[in-house]
Amino acid sequence: MGKGISKKELDASGLKFAIVVSRFNEELTRQLADDAFQCLEENGAKVADIGIFQVPGAYEIPVVVSELAKSRKYDALIALGVVVEGETPHAQMIGDSTGIALLDIAREHGVPVINEIVGTRNWEQAVARCTRSRTSRGWYAAEAAIETANILKTIKGSK
Repeated sequence: MGKGISKKELDASGLKFAIVVSRFNEELTRQLADDAFQCLEENGAKVADIGIFQVPGAYEIPVVVSELAKSRKYDALIALGVVVEGETPHAQMIGDSTGIALLDIAREHGVPVINEIVGTRNWEQAVARCTRSRTSRGWYAAEAAIETANILKTIKGSK
């Protein structure tokens, strides 16, 4: 690959992260948060540099992420939730509106916001995406947060 395109070694040391996780569908969201936390820690983040903020549901994630972004205390923010179509008639609206809001927050504040509000058609799909540890969407979110935070640090000339 060309210069600056290849995936680099993940290094979370010296970086600060916030995980905002929905309690709705908690048996899955807890696993996503655990996987994200473990990935951050295994890649050098200190436990004291990882904040975890629980909210009732996916709709509450963007407002908390927005405040965390405004605080400028974190190098990357991770949004975790699970929305299953069979459990809510407005699943598509939840996914669309939270996705747009999180993208807007990232652009407005210049901080990576990794959106892993997992949307699935059924419970089996949700389980498959959330419970495989190192291949879960929580683990992926942490890897994306580390890599993107480091890219921004490089661009800004501080790493």
